[in-house]
Amino acid sequence: MAPTQGAGGSARHSGDRSGKDVAAEPVLSSADTDTASIDPIDAVSSRATVSVQLPAAPIHDIPEDEQAVAIDDVAVQPDYLEAGTEPSTESVVLHAPVPTPEVQPAPVSVSARRSEKGGPESSDLLTSERLLEGTHGSRTPPEGFWRKLVYDVSGQRVHLGDSAEAAARKDLDERIRKHFHGGARFVPVLTRKGGVGKTTVTALLGMALADTRDDRIIAIDANPDRGTLSERIARHTDHTVRDVVRDVDSIHGYNEFSTLVARDETRLDVLASDTDPLLSEAFNADDYDIVADIASQYYSLVLTDCGTGIVHSVMGATLRRADAVVIVSGSSVDEARLASETLTWLERNGYEHLVSNAIVALNTATQGSHMVNLGEIESHFKSRVREIVRIPYDPQLAAGSAISFKDLKPVTRHAARTLAALVVAGMPTTRPTLPTSSPTERRQ
Repeated sequence: MAPTQGAGGSARHSGDRSGKDVAAEPVLSSADTDTASIDPIDAVSSRATVSVQLPAAPIHDIPEDEQAVAIDDVAVQPDYLEAGTEPSTESVVLHAPVPTPEVQPAPVSVSARRSEKGGPESSDLLTSERLLEGTHGSRTPPEGFWRKLVYDVSGQRVHLGDSAEAAARKDLDERIRKHFHGGARFVPVLTRKGGVGKTTVTALLGMALADTRDDRIIAIDANPDRGTLSERIARHTDHTVRDVVRDVDSIHGYNEFSTLVARDETRLDVLASDTDPLLSEAFNADDYDIVADIASQYYSLVLTDCGTGIVHSVMGATLRRADAVVIVSGSSVDEARLASETLTWLERNGYEHLVSNAIVALNTATQGSHMVNLGEIESHFKSRVREIVRIPYDPQLAAGSAISFKDLKPVTRHAARTLAALVVAGMPTTRPTLPTSSPTERRQ
């Protein structure tokens, strides 16, 4: 029986009478099939295979030091032991790292150390602060109540340093203590007008220097007339410059010379001028040279209280030795003008180097100071000299009697110390030593 084509496109057998329609497999004819519409992948899907190449697993290389202490990954049966074997253990020796020997620096020769520091050190640099640094009790306690308290409570371990006031005072001390080499330094104190405090300034300057420095300081009264420098210190002597000139051949050391001077409580030595009113000229240029030659052998700083005026015979001898000068000016109009004229005279007579390095001590205790613009006076002198220092009014100075340096007002002592520091700063530290003639040769 031939198959018949149904309406749905499915073939049925006409001879099937089982009561159910049995689906017949479709039969495709080559004439009815479009071969171009068949997907190639579907055609070969039943027999296609895919091959994937994976990278090899990395092999972990165990370092030798790890292998020495590694435990084999083997299952352990505590109750099993092969026959004929003995339990054994293997010891692993761990070696500590060998320390690298420290290389010691090569010793530095003495000449190399000298070249690094610019030359051999002097004995002055072997101070207790340097040699005892870091040891117990080597540091000086700080100044100031709270700073000292912290230092003591901490067992001298916490050092806050000095207060600002104490530090400034110590800095001024160091400036005044400047060392000199190559002979004595000469500092004349002068002015063209009397009564402006020249002798007082000389005494203050000498006391400030002697009170701080460790070497010897002397002030010579070189007034041709009767000077009063020796009256500004508490201790007096009957000897004068005339005794030094007369006994010069018998002075062979400081012991003999010291009997002719008066010493202040600050250790300032003062050589008084002659008090004989019958002498028309108590001190001349030759006398000054004799005294100056002797004083330069025993003193580091020689101050000279020059007489009133600048044209007397001692002035030339004084200025020839001068390393620095102090010009004293009062605070009135005429006193300031005369002090400025003193500078002009020095410039016109070959002492320009002393003028540019001069210090002006402005005494504000003279009459008329409250009526004058002191700032204008200072402005004028600043255009001509190195520094200006104001000397304030002090009842002890105004009395005209002996001066006790420790009893002066603090502001007065500070002014004197400032003057001393400025004078010292303006003089060279070293200079060649000048040969001096003997007193006998000078007289001839």
